[in-house]
Amino acid sequence: MPTYTVHAPPSPSGSPDPQRFVFVRDGFHFWAFLAGPFWFLAHRLWLALIGYLAAAIAVSLLSYVLVGSEGARVVIGFLFAMLVGLEAPTLRRWTYARNGWRNVGVVVGDDREDAERRFFQQWTPPVPSTASTPPAATPPRNPGHGIIGLFPEPGVKR
Repeated sequence: MPTYTVHAPPSPSGSPDPQRFVFVRDGFHFWAFLAGPFWFLAHRLWLALIGYLAAAIAVSLLSYVLVGSEGARVVIGFLFAMLVGLEAPTLRRWTYARNGWRNVGVVVGDDREDAERRFFQQWTPPVPSTASTPPAATPPRNPGHGIIGLFPEPGVKR
């Protein structure tokens, strides 16, 4: 079953808007593997697109200079595309975190709709506190005894 991370946009009021949550599937993304630049454009990952283009040019130039055979260059290009397909969800999560989005959970589901249903069944929105309540009083500890935990106190009859 696929795993999804759930991201909430930054909210000035402090309470997240569940309508704007984004679910990012973890795992291999075929379209990022097959058409990396278009996948980055479709997901509006501008900085990741610039990094992808710089890395692709560097890999192409280095493979052309250092590797003589055409077959080895094809394998290097295939491995670079595989890396992009595997790391695509990480780049999305990084972009969301860089833009102030918060990771509010992880959920497992058969598809995105199932993951959304499972997440919202267990998720409770944070309740903003208007009145400050004092912390609950904790019972005083007896510092005279050196026993910690649920052990019987010395000198006490059972």
